[in-house]
Order: sequence, then C-alpha cells, then structure tokens
Amino acid sequence: MTPVRIEATNGVAVLVIDNPPVNALSAAVRGAIADAIAAVAADPAIQAIALAAAGKVFVAGADISEFGKPPLPPALPEVVAAIEDSAKPVVAAINGMALGGGLELALACHARVVAPSAKLGLPEIKLGLIPGAGGTQRLPRLIGAAPAFALMLSGDPVPAQKALALGLADAIADGDLIVGAADHARALAAAGSWTKARERADKLTTEDRAAFEAVAAEALKRSARIPNVPALVDAVRGVFDKPFAEALAAERAHFKALVADPSSKALRHVFFAEREAARIPGMGKEVKARPITKAAVIGAGTMGGGIAMCFAQAGIPVTLIEVKAEALDAGMARIRGNYETSVKRGSLSQAAMDARMAHITAAVGLEAAADADIVVEAAFEDMGVKAEIFGTLDKVTRPGAILATNTSYLDVDAIAATTSRPQDVVGLHFFSPANVMRLLEVVRGAKTAPDVLVTSLDLGRKLGKLPVAVGVCYGFVGNRMLAKRTQAAERLLLAGALPHEVDAAVTDFGFRMGPFAMADLAGIDIGWRARKAAGDKAVKAPVADALAELGRFGQKTGRGFYLYPEGARAGVRDPETEALIVALSEKAGIARRSFTREEIEARLFYPMVNEGAKILEEGIAARASDIDIIWVNGYNWPAFTGGPMHWAEGVGLAKIVAGLEEMAAETGDVSLEPAALLKRLAGNAGSFAALEAA
Repeated sequence: MTPVRIEATNGVAVLVIDNPPVNALSAAVRGAIADAIAAVAADPAIQAIALAAAGKVFVAGADISEFGKPPLPPALPEVVAAIEDSAKPVVAAINGMALGGGLELALACHARVVAPSAKLGLPEIKLGLIPGAGGTQRLPRLIGAAPAFALMLSGDPVPAQKALALGLADAIADGDLIVGAADHARALAAAGSWTKARERADKLTTEDRAAFEAVAAEALKRSARIPNVPALVDAVRGVFDKPFAEALAAERAHFKALVADPSSKALRHVFFAEREAARIPGMGKEVKARPITKAAVIGAGTMGGGIAMCFAQAGIPVTLIEVKAEALDAGMARIRGNYETSVKRGSLSQAAMDARMAHITAAVGLEAAADADIVVEAAFEDMGVKAEIFGTLDKVTRPGAILATNTSYLDVDAIAATTSRPQDVVGLHFFSPANVMRLLEVVRGAKTAPDVLVTSLDLGRKLGKLPVAVGVCYGFVGNRMLAKRTQAAERLLLAGALPHEVDAAVTDFGFRMGPFAMADLAGIDIGWRARKAAGDKAVKAPVADALAELGRFGQKTGRGFYLYPEGARAGVRDPETEALIVALSEKAGIARRSFTREEIEARLFYPMVNEGAKILEEGIAARASDIDIIWVNGYNWPAFTGGPMHWAEGVGLAKIVAGLEEMAAETGDVSLEPAALLKRLAGNAGSFAALEAA
C-alpha cells in the first residue's frame, strides 16, 4: 500500500501520510508525497490541497534507518520545493508532533492549521546537524530571524498557542483538524492568491537583524567547539545577505558537510544513545510500573532538598523528613531561596513557585514516610547511618513501597540486606544539584524486583531526568570511572605535570573545568574524607591528601591546588602547592619530566576507557553507549566527542591497548593492564558499537 493516500472532498484533495509509527520521511514517503502533489495538480476537479497525517503524529522527521546510507531519491528539498511551487494552495493539517523534516514540509505549505495539542520544532541541532530542507530560510521569513534562530538553537518544540503567537501557525483548529485545513485551503483557492514563505520579507527588519546578531554572537561564544552552531549562524544570516536560492544552496552544503563531520556523528551517537538507554535488555513490556502518587525524601540537606524539588516540579506531593526541626527548617528555607532566585531571574513565575512549595510537606521523624509510594534516602554517605534508616523504614512504610538510596558509592545490596524486603530496594543516584542535573543512575541490586526497576526508570523520566540502569559496584559507572581519572591525574602530578597544565589539557579537550580546579570548587576535603572512609577501595591521591592535611581545602579556604586571592572564583598558580608536588615526587623517587597535551589526554582518558571496558565485562552497564551518556550528562564530558567509549573508537582501540600496556610497564600498576574485552575488540578490529548491535 502507498504510504500517502489521496482523499478528495468538495474540490480539496487531502493527502494523508500513513507510515506508522511516527510517519517518518522515508524515501518511499518522500516519493509518494511528490507523486501525490503531481497527481492532484493535474486534476481539474481539485482546487486546493490539505497535507495531513494518520495517527497521533504529523511527521516526526527523517527515517533514522537511512542515516549513514547512500541517499535515495527524491531528496527532501525536492519534495519541499514541489509543495511550495504547487499551482494549487497547500495547507498543512498538523496533528501532534511536526519535527525536523516534518516541519520543513509544513513550512513549504502556504498555510498551517494546527491541532491544540500540536508541537512544532526543528531539533536537528541535537543531532549535530542543522535543518537541511529550507528550514533555516523559510522559518526566519515567517517569524523573524532572531526568534527562528533561538528556536533552532534550542531544538525544543513549541506548543500550538506559541506557534500561533510566533506566526508559525496560521490557525488552531477548534473542531475537526482536517476539515479546518481543507476549509482554509479552499478559501485560499477562492481568493486566487497565496504567499510562499520564501517570498516573505516583512519580518526581516533592521531590528530583527540586530537581535539575531546578538543572540548568534552569544551562541558562538558558548558553543565554539560544536560545528553545527557556526553552520546554523551562517545559514540563518543568509536570509539577510543572499538571494533565496543561493542561501538555500549554502544551507544544503552545510547540512551535507555536517552529516560527514566526526563531531556531528558524535552528537548523533549521544542523541540515539539517550533513547536506547530507556530499553532494559531482557525486560518485557509485560512488566508494569508501580503507581507513584506520594513520595518522601529523608534528609533536608542540599541533595535531599534538591530531590524534593524534583518531585514538586513534577507535581508529585513529597514529604521532606529530618530528625531535627532545626535541620528541617534550614532545608525548607534553602528550597524557598532557590525558588525565589528563579522567580527573580524570570525563569519561574510566582504562581509556579507557590504551587511547587505547596507540594512539599516538612516533617520530623521517619514515621512521616508511612504512606509514601517511594522513599528516597539522601542522608550522610555512611553505611551505618543508612543501615539504621533502612531498618526503620522497613518497619514504618507500607508493603510495596519502594525504598531508594541516593548513595554515590556504597553497596546497594548491603543496604537492601538491612530490610526484610530487598526486592523493593533500589539505588537512585542523583547528581548535585539534584534539581538541575539531568543524569540519574538507577542502581539495580541483586534482588531488586523487575517492576521496581521499571518504576524507577519511569519515575526518573517523570522527574525530567535521563535515567540509566546500572549494576552494583563501588562507585557504579560514573564515579568508578571518575576515580580512575583522579588516580591518573595525581600520577601525572608526581611524574612531572603541574595542576594548571593538566587542567588546560582537559579544558582544551572540551570540558568546562579541569580536575584540579573542580576539586578546589567542590572542596578537597570531600574526597579526602571519602577516601579515608573507603579504606582499601579508595584510589590513591597523595597530593590531594597532603593538601587536605594542611587545611588547604580549595576555594572555601582560599588555597588548594590553586590560590584564590581575596575570595576570587578563578584560581592562580600557587608556588607552595607546586613545591609540595615536587617534594612528593622526590620522596617517591620519581624523576619528573614534561608532558604534551596529547600525552596528558592519553594518561587521563585511556584508564577511564579501560575501566569502562571492565564495567561492560562485569555487566554493570548494559551498553557502551550508556557509559557515554552517563559521562556526557553527569560529568561534563564534551558531547561533540560522543563520550569516552565513542571517543576511544575514534582514537583506535589498538592504540589505546598499546598505550595502556606502556603505562602499566612504566608504573608497575597492574590495574592499567588492558581489560580482556578491550584487547579482544582491538585484536579483532571490533568496536563497542558492533558489540551493542550484536
């Protein structure tokens, strides 16, 4: 059956795209649209055309199965041109999502009628691309270059009412959508004239140009390393500087170059990896989530308060619990202060703040968690403390309630063993600040019930998080690999590098901060105390430990790896720290030498990749791509490199194996010996991506 059917009624041909599940623009769909436009153009009984779609989605964009394959005709720009050049007016009837190429189809139509539930957007920026079928040219002509650029830069869709206010939609249907679009098309035909988007220029004013250049300059400053941002700026600027056809050709050239660009490929890898993370291997659809209507959070500190805010923002009533009224009052004051700051900035309305605060109830005593569907413990990172809390929760909470721990390192199975219902226990590792950070590691214990895991992942999405299922080990995925980077960074210091050299290599790579500047910001004492508590499991950090023992905790004390004169936020080199590092090298009998930026990258990141391979071997992570999105979303690994495992494939797994073997021989550290999986893939010219596909 054809993926586009023609339904003629009262002089209007309704072209219905029907390619479930999301009407993706496959080659067959593109060809069928072009054929249908040509067929109705030749029919004298047809005066106008409505372009509609079956199902709940208009068109969700390109067919992702065609990515990376030779292009099949007709190309989307050809189909878009056929719609825009139609001798009969074409009106889009947009139900549900019109994204990417789907919106570009609609932009080529001569008007757009949308359902109240419709959402319209150009998300190509998230795929490392820009719109490639006229979106950068037609959208600015319809709504102005500045708002069009902002919409394309975010990649987020806009709802029907905003689309109407922008001028992206011409009308919102108050009844049958297709009838409304057909009536609109019939009216255009009766009037005998209609305007093509490419002929519009009224929004391209001097003021619009100035506003566009301002937001473009800020975007370039913020995202200079991401290739599709300058491409988007150049393409949109073309609406002012070039004839339509020339600007359209420039857009297409940018698009084709980005398809082949390694950074863009890495961004696409991250995009699809985030969607793949929702799939749990071996978990069938028959496993249903438990209902979550009430929550409780134990601990009103920075982390606990942030988690409570997550529930409140999702509209889920939450009880914030402390053992002392003073700590509870301080926690509630902190939450209110955070919201008040957002209101002052204009990112939150007072009404929204009041609604969120109304969802948070303060209580003293664990008994207040009695009626919660889920309890999230966010107490001090100490096994004794957590064991006591879970032992009490086991008694006071109702049967079937999920008991979650926010531990960053501790053994979730050991915590579960303190209860009589380990099947209801799960780890929910939020990242600080919890109300801002997107990543959520969902830690599946040995006895965690399947429906508890499904519920936790579903809840994470409701809280606006990116949940990734991981297994139980010290530090799970993110912190386990971070420990290896910490150890490697300290080893570099003893071998001859200085803190500013290591940090510069890391920021040049694309991180916002280097490991030593980050340690100073977080507080050197935090890691120092954690290492002392972990004992033999902790990585060795002799420089950080020596600084901490001298009371040099970082920014909070004005001295750490760097100096912070008069409360400065940015550190400067500290001769005393550097002398301490040299002395520690001498004490260890290490002859210091200099390192290139490339050598620093290898010594920091190769051990992380190796640990990632061990994590895969042990089944702690289901996929290499899960590791990538954990590091991109939780630890600021630059997305344009795709995450540590994707980056490793670009470097070459054989090169990484050889580098690790050399480091292991030099240092005598057996933990640097390449993982068996890494050696196997390197020896067989394999890849982590191929491993996932298998």
